[in-house]
Amino acid sequence: MPLINHNDLRNFISQLMQSYGASEDEATLISEHSVEANLVGHDSHGVIQIPTYIDRIQRGHIKPGAEIEVNNESRTTARINGNWGFGYYVSDFAMKLAIKKARQDNIAAITVVQQSHVGRVASYPLMAAKEGMIAIMTADSGRGPKMVVPFGGKERKLGTNPICIAFPSNLEGTMFVDMATSSVAAGKINLARSRGKDIPFGWILDKDGNQTNDPNDFSQGGAILPLGADQGHKGYGLSAAVETFSGILTGLGFGVSKDGIHNDGCLMIVMNVEAFRDLEVFKQEVTDFALDLSSTEVASGYDRVYYPGEIEHITKQDRIQNGIFVEDTTVANINKFADESDIKGNLDTFLH
Repeated sequence: MPLINHNDLRNFISQLMQSYGASEDEATLISEHSVEANLVGHDSHGVIQIPTYIDRIQRGHIKPGAEIEVNNESRTTARINGNWGFGYYVSDFAMKLAIKKARQDNIAAITVVQQSHVGRVASYPLMAAKEGMIAIMTADSGRGPKMVVPFGGKERKLGTNPICIAFPSNLEGTMFVDMATSSVAAGKINLARSRGKDIPFGWILDKDGNQTNDPNDFSQGGAILPLGADQGHKGYGLSAAVETFSGILTGLGFGVSKDGIHNDGCLMIVMNVEAFRDLEVFKQEVTDFALDLSSTEVASGYDRVYYPGEIEHITKQDRIQNGIFVEDTTVANINKFADESDIKGNLDTFLH
């Protein structure tokens, strides 16, 4: 199985994005966030997305170098307009601003509009956790194409609508939850299709409203189910809440716009732990809590219990040492754009 060193992959993606108009700063963040997703095992949000971003640049849906506007600003709030810039760059800016405001006034809430795909949502709350803060982030595609059915339905009405919450601690790997409110993120279906694998029943419906394990049925008129299987009303309710935060509160609205431009609306909330507890005491208690969870007696069929976020940490250590697997389809798609650019070489150079 061919692997790529994470540094080589990061440098290559940065060069490639710059060749298609991204500034050095934009390209650096795109490569860092996307390769980080691969490192922690969320390949559906990793470099598999790069060809899509380049395609959106070429169609005018992403505007490299777009000026970020800070509107409706108060000491604890702001509304960020990314003016169709890279989601990685805009959301990184927004989270840094939220952290700054929370450090000043203990809590901050920021909404973000008119930006492209933000990638793995956890990337941003984890920034706050490293600064000794708790962060919550929700995301929704606004009036972009929908993928998820309401509980009991078979018509696409919702986005995958992820939510992430991250906590500071003394753990080697941060304790956090990062999840779609649908049964699965759309990228995982595309990843399975790229790798020629079936998916579990319970993820999607086909165009006739029947459950299927063929990932190709999704792109042929199918839809994703809400999180929760026979308890899907819970995932459905959570998804509606995320869409209200990230679609309606941001001003993007709901439903589908005819322009078809992908727009990740986001809400970020950052809390300064020291407003409530001594930070070091809190961090140690979160550490003890996580270790207590992972010490749980193991049920039949499982190897061990992990605290939330631990699997990502373990996966990252392995892939840093051994390399990242990128499927042939993604390598070919990236190489196509590399061959059409002014950079030298393609991903095949780094496979080992």
